[in-house]
Amino acid sequence: MTMKTLARHFIMVVLTVILAGCANSGGGKLGPYNISVDHDDKNLMLNGYDPVAYQTVGKNLRGKPEIKTDFDGVTYRFENELNRAAFLNEPLRYVPQFGGFCANGIAYGIPWGGDGDTWKLIDGKLYIFGGQSSKNYFLMDEPANLKYANDYWVREIKNGNAIIRRYWRLVLRVPHYKTGAELEQLWQQKPKSANAQ
Repeated sequence: MTMKTLARHFIMVVLTVILAGCANSGGGKLGPYNISVDHDDKNLMLNGYDPVAYQTVGKNLRGKPEIKTDFDGVTYRFENELNRAAFLNEPLRYVPQFGGFCANGIAYGIPWGGDGDTWKLIDGKLYIFGGQSSKNYFLMDEPANLKYANDYWVREIKNGNAIIRRYWRLVLRVPHYKTGAELEQLWQQKPKSANAQ
């Protein structure tokens, strides 16, 4: 590495630490979390989607602002009281994995994005993605990506600052990192029947 590259990395890390103090990634013991703000809900999960509906009706349904609960420092909304009661009975069954961040990003150690309307249940657990392409790329090698994501979540992200970790991994990439263009090329090379997810 040249001195110029090292200086750039140092500046990026310093800026990340400064910006992290201004950023909100919510959460408690299980976080950090990918949260949004909606009216009085400052730490809203899943952009207000009902976490129980993914499993009970197989759809992403909007929760109602008046039917909600807090869990581990973040707020979940529910479509109805039955779903709220189910969540209160077994919250860990319904919370999204990786704090609701894009599972494909987490496979690269990057807690970023995550959209409540792009998702998949894998072994009864909810995984959120940053869009259809991210989901496609993750599912191209689901076992390996799950392993990477679980490892990076435990070793680097969980109980840490998502903003700092995000920018750290955008500068210092993981060994298996692939650009969006590289992933798209791999996706296009797959047989069309295998691409139907």
